[in-house]
Amino acid sequence: MTTTSSLYGAAQSRFARYLERREERSPDPVARELRRRLLAGLRGRVLEIGCGDGRAFGLYPPTVTGILAVEPDPTARAAATTRAAEAKIPVDVIDGVASALPAEDGGFDAVVLIWVLCSVPDPLAALREIRRVLAPGGELRFYEHVRSRHVAFRGLQRAVDALIWTRALGGCETTRDTETTIRAAGFEIASLDRGFHSSSLLTITSAPYVLGIARTE
Repeated sequence: MTTTSSLYGAAQSRFARYLERREERSPDPVARELRRRLLAGLRGRVLEIGCGDGRAFGLYPPTVTGILAVEPDPTARAAATTRAAEAKIPVDVIDGVASALPAEDGGFDAVVLIWVLCSVPDPLAALREIRRVLAPGGELRFYEHVRSRHVAFRGLQRAVDALIWTRALGGCETTRDTETTIRAAGFEIASLDRGFHSSSLLTITSAPYVLGIARTE
């Protein structure tokens, strides 16, 4: 997981802090456009899990009436709070984790995940919790790092994860089969795009991604 929520904090490595500083100096335009695509067409009340420093807040469409942004890291949460104050849509930033969301049953029209399921300890538990807070007919919007469908590249992902990536980047595992886990949690995939993008060779093993929409069955 290369989201900002995993790159903050004293416990993170020099590598993680370097990636964060580089993103601040030179934001990745492709990743920004993928975030914009993910959020397009959202309506009503939205829960964003693992919002990091809040860099997606400015990309939400005006049809969203409010955002509850959950972020466990205090440094990232402080940065997100600053961005929330500048957003055109009301945003509340709170402490919380994906497996025990501080939100009511059925209270949200959509839940947004950006680079989250690759690093939560139990993705299936997180997705079941997401189902709890979604209103009937609600959507799960996800943009996630995933394992490659190519055997050789998947081997490279496993090797880099074991050597440095998972330890240095907040527990991120680049070889998770996120599509299968979403289905196992009782969601139906409404749309799914697969792609390959990395801002540099340093992050190449996190390049395979899925971007999609899921609904409860």
